[in-house]
Amino acid sequence: MSAKNLQEVLDQAGDTVELLRNSQLGAWIYPVVPSEFTNFRREVKAWQNTAVLFDQSHHMTNLWVSGPDALKLFTDTGINSTAKFPVNSAKQFVPVAPGGGVIGDGILFRLAEEEFVFVGRAPVANWLTFNAGEGYNVDVRMDDRSPSRPYGKPVARDVWRFQIQGPSAWQVIEKVNGGPLEQVPFFRMGSMTVAGERVRTLRHGMAGAPGLEIWGPYETYDKVREAILAAGEEFGLEPAGARAYSCNTLESGWIPSPLPAIYTDEELRPYREWLPANSYEAVNAIAGSFVSSDIEDYYTNPWELGYGSFVKFDHDFVGRDALERIDPEVQRRKVTLAWNAEDVATLLASPVDPEGPGYQFFDLPNANYGSSNFDSVVDGDGTVVGLSMFTGYSANERKALSLATIAPDVPLGAEVRVIWGEPGGGSRKTTVEPHEQFEVRAIVSPAPYAEMARTSYKPGWRTAAAG
Repeated sequence: MSAKNLQEVLDQAGDTVELLRNSQLGAWIYPVVPSEFTNFRREVKAWQNTAVLFDQSHHMTNLWVSGPDALKLFTDTGINSTAKFPVNSAKQFVPVAPGGGVIGDGILFRLAEEEFVFVGRAPVANWLTFNAGEGYNVDVRMDDRSPSRPYGKPVARDVWRFQIQGPSAWQVIEKVNGGPLEQVPFFRMGSMTVAGERVRTLRHGMAGAPGLEIWGPYETYDKVREAILAAGEEFGLEPAGARAYSCNTLESGWIPSPLPAIYTDEELRPYREWLPANSYEAVNAIAGSFVSSDIEDYYTNPWELGYGSFVKFDHDFVGRDALERIDPEVQRRKVTLAWNAEDVATLLASPVDPEGPGYQFFDLPNANYGSSNFDSVVDGDGTVVGLSMFTGYSANERKALSLATIAPDVPLGAEVRVIWGEPGGGSRKTTVEPHEQFEVRAIVSPAPYAEMARTSYKPGWRTAAAG
């Protein structure tokens, strides 16, 4: 009998880890946006050297929430304080499950006194939608991400969403606006004019320079995009394709896809029975060398992902009791791992070496082959000291990098090894072919890795683009 909801999917599978490790989801795709406009190296370098136009109109869910209890919904479900959350501001919103494991994160915009939009991946939008139905006086509308494989069908969203970033970004912005534009404070909203359209803006920056995220009605997508590209031509503005897009998270240090911690807690059974059998949570693909029989070993808490500063006990929220029992000083912490160039060369040479072993394919610039990635990070004794969770190549740094959560006693500068590839020849995921594992040397480094990100980003904030 076919499963009707996530709980039935899990019950029929019997083994949640094996279910998700062998998911047939396929590669995670940034939909609709072309893979490259010029080439991904040129597009990546633009956000440090000139300016870049990110198109984030399609790959994230928009959850529109309004009504008298809208703020209460976010207060009750988020680790963040809402004591100071004025209209026309935004927060990086992080909810946890009752056991303290992170469900996901995203950007929460306060558009008006009783009107919000959450922008991010599906797990948080699903969690908020479910909780909204538990007695809150709110209206909720979900505008789901565009399909990964639309097969020629027309795609439309409620809003388009662009970002203009880089050292020349503000010159492009003011030319598009037709004159000077006030630089509102970081993560505050304003407005500007583009091609005769008044659009809303969110202030943040890359490469040590101010930039903006902007959005407006989807029917004006073409007109606005063309106006930005025309204005940016003299300043070296590059449109970023889907291949370049994922690289910004490697440099900024945001781990984008933790496994939602919702599979085991008996208290969450009603939620799992509410989630459809084809939900993100049901088809999500776990990948990597770390394999445990217990799905809870894949859960992460806020400190492990670099969200410890967001945890505020000035309000009651789901998971508060569990987080209060955690000692932050002994938790794993977020770092960047800089991979050894010789070892990366070995991986890259593997597909054209008929005599050598076959390793799991290392794709450029995004080497992840699952939705939630977990590669074992080991010390010199082979002891697992952390998990590498997002891997790729930065053309700006000319390095293969991964974002990891690692034991607190492993210092910056230490050499560790990342076990690349899955045990036993690999799982049955469609992104995996039979292969051998390979140990890659890596240096434990700061997150963010890029100097410009470390010196210009505000602690804890990330771009809404990197979903």
